[in-house]
Amino acid sequence: MPGDKYEKYGRPEAPTDNDQEFMTVQETAWVLGCSVPTVRRRLAALGITSKPGRRVMTSRADRLALHDAGRVVQKKSIGRPRIRTAA
Repeated sequence: MPGDKYEKYGRPEAPTDNDQEFMTVQETAWVLGCSVPTVRRRLAALGITSKPGRRVMTSRADRLALHDAGRVVQKKSIGRPRIRTAA
């Protein structure tokens, strides 16, 4: 069963206005359609921080950077593994 902190901070929540200047991480996750930990990881990877107050807030520019960072797909090698033969 999830704890109280997860219920309060770990779930995406719908913002009152989708076009507002600043949003919490939970509202950002709702708008971007991803999880709160994903938003936090992308914020850390991009070096975006929020100093004042206790809750991390994102601006429109931050959300655009998060969206663009999520669109980058890393190519994985999905072919068959090489079979090494004795030479």
